[in-house]
Amino acid sequence: MKRLGVITLMSALACPAAVWGQVQTQAQPQATPAAAVARATFKVGTAVAERGQKVSGVIAVPAAQDAATNISVVVAHGAKPGPVLAIVSGAHGTEYASIIAVERLIDALDPAAMSGTVILVPLVNVASFEQKVAHVNPVDGKSMNRFYPGRMDGTQTERASFLITREVVEQCDHLIDLHGGDLDESLRPYSYWTVTGLQSQDAISREMLLAFGLDHIIISADRPKDPAASRYLENTASTRGKPSITAEAGHAGTTETDDIAALVNGCVNVMRYLRMLPGVAAVVENPVWVEKVAGITSEQTGIFYPLVKRGMTVAAGARIGYVTDYVGKVIFEARAPESGVVLYLRAVPSMTKGETIANIGVVRR
Repeated sequence: MKRLGVITLMSALACPAAVWGQVQTQAQPQATPAAAVARATFKVGTAVAERGQKVSGVIAVPAAQDAATNISVVVAHGAKPGPVLAIVSGAHGTEYASIIAVERLIDALDPAAMSGTVILVPLVNVASFEQKVAHVNPVDGKSMNRFYPGRMDGTQTERASFLITREVVEQCDHLIDLHGGDLDESLRPYSYWTVTGLQSQDAISREMLLAFGLDHIIISADRPKDPAASRYLENTASTRGKPSITAEAGHAGTTETDDIAALVNGCVNVMRYLRMLPGVAAVVENPVWVEKVAGITSEQTGIFYPLVKRGMTVAAGARIGYVTDYVGKVIFEARAPESGVVLYLRAVPSMTKGETIANIGVVRR
């Protein structure tokens, strides 16, 4: 079968805004970074690509106090100079929609039709994926999106974070970190805008979000400011002066067509905004800006029963769900602490005290 080019792929997939919002066609592209112009060869890990090539390789994480691992990477080095965009997924290996979306991008991108370079990392947390363990790396029990910028004398998660910082973050000009609802999370699509206080950088990351196309955007102003303690991948890029975004689609470990299309089309549209691909970027119209996320945690261990669904709007005090003991007696009622939209909801009945029941997005008025 002939491989799909970017334009063919885009015509075959539904626009994410058709599912989650309306679009308008206007975005301000950015000039090519001077540092990206002269690189005839681009190397990430063992992947070495000449102009016009797409090459795969690995970021090899050596053994230390625990096992070694190889993180797959693809470099699509455009025929023409341009920005360097990193697209990373699979920090949580059972957020499957985001992983499949990057696999689709790897197949679809044609370096001969591109300006600039795309670094694609489809699966950071290999052990999580292979063992079907949610949230953490089962090798060391740590989340692979909480230990950036990492260190080489740490556990596997910390060593991997250090090498991704060095090989991916430090070599890119912009970054997209893809996530979605894990096995126990029923999530509606949304993205994050990290506000750094640097006007020009924040303006570009905001435009990237509008081009990505998800119609709910969380304003995140509380991320770490210290590059040495950045914790999150996207924040690691942001604290190093690189406009970056996080986007989430997919729920409860599913790989539904609309969720995958939202992530693929979003990345392609950001590439158009950055002038890496021809065409005008479509921009989401009138997005919902979420100024705060109010979490609800369970005060009891038992069986969870939801009373709402992802994406619903709820009033303060509304019943979100309840927890029973193992013979059906209600032992806890979860109520919305504030009015807002259900960003995600517990997707399985198993509930342990202290675990998240739901996140409510408080909308900016």
